[in-house]
Amino acid sequence: MKNKTVVITGGASGIGLAMVKKFAKEHWSVFFIDANQSEGEKVEKELKNQGFSTAFLLCDITQSTAVNATFAAIPGKIDTLINNAGISHIGKVENTSEADFERLFQVNVKGSFLCIQAALGKLKQDGGGSILNMASVAATIGIPDRFAYSMTKGAMYTMTLSIARDYVSEGIRCNCISPGRVHTPFVDGFIARTYPGQEKEMFEKLAATQPIGRMGTPEEIAELAYFISSEAGGFITGSNYNIDGGFMGLKM
Repeated sequence: MKNKTVVITGGASGIGLAMVKKFAKEHWSVFFIDANQSEGEKVEKELKNQGFSTAFLLCDITQSTAVNATFAAIPGKIDTLINNAGISHIGKVENTSEADFERLFQVNVKGSFLCIQAALGKLKQDGGGSILNMASVAATIGIPDRFAYSMTKGAMYTMTLSIARDYVSEGIRCNCISPGRVHTPFVDGFIARTYPGQEKEMFEKLAATQPIGRMGTPEEIAELAYFISSEAGGFITGSNYNIDGGFMGLKM
């Protein structure tokens, strides 16, 4: 898999960071996009000091001009695009503001749309490649108090199917991953803000919603992302992969 190039959005932390590290360790050239400049530069420096081919690209993926300029600056071809960047929101439809709805749509849906458009030319130039979108179990099952978030992840799922159909004849594969709860800094921050003084109890409660009895790790998601994106996953397109500790298949 040497001389392969991957672009990963939201690569400065959490699942995205685990993906950046996984692809780098597999000797891919990794370009990762993030809006957090300090964290992005920190990750780039750390991985370059370890001898990995990584480059941080500062970009607001909701702005088409910025996205197009960012992808134009990537030298050579792109073999894989991973649309991982996303934000969350807690609330039912009645307590979701128009501003919150728009904010989630802009980042989670429009941002991925713009990155796909910008990457297509490079994906096509060598006869194909792979697009991997980050969906969620919330895309296909009702989860309480996740109206706007679920809306965006449902869009990511159906976007995946559409692109897989439209570009299969051009050698472009498109798939998505649907994680359950994954232990990231976001989860720790959410618990600390929402349940101060009850962090341990609430963490255990949230972990127990996966039948396997724990949350997933970012590294486990990264392993699946790598498999789908690599030559080993070359027969896979138009598919959604649940990685959720049995949440979808074993839930009573």
